[in-house]
Amino acid sequence: MIVYSLKCAREHNFEVWFRDSSSYEQQVARRAVACPECGSSKVSKAPMAPRLSRGAAMEAEPAAAQAQEPRASPTAPEGAAMMARRSLEALQRQVEASCEYVGERFPEEARKIHYGEAKRRDIYGEAKDDEAKALAEEGVEFHRIPWIRRGHS
Repeated sequence: MIVYSLKCAREHNFEVWFRDSSSYEQQVARRAVACPECGSSKVSKAPMAPRLSRGAAMEAEPAAAQAQEPRASPTAPEGAAMMARRSLEALQRQVEASCEYVGERFPEEARKIHYGEAKRRDIYGEAKDDEAKALAEEGVEFHRIPWIRRGHS
């Protein structure tokens, strides 16, 4: 996985994770990457600086935090919660735009892909805790993402 700092046509900065640089190129060409602030799908790589860890108290803020609205302070609990929500919403839009929804068949489809019984593709769906645990024990690669229901605050 690789994270890129991106910038939309309206100069909003945000971060997006990709499987590799080829995935980035393909998704940007298909306009499957959208700005979490304005929804623009005209995006490009923004200048990036390396993140150096200097201890928990000195951690650099993610680039997504720099794209916040002026009224939200990243140090205030509500500002951090708003930024986290925006990041999750952007990730959710990214997953929906670039992956196939398989619903409750997720554990079955993930296994088929893992064992070469189905074509390699990016999928998303639902898995119960025990199903996710079994997938992890089998070595099936997946990530759990907190999903935000639309229309709720």
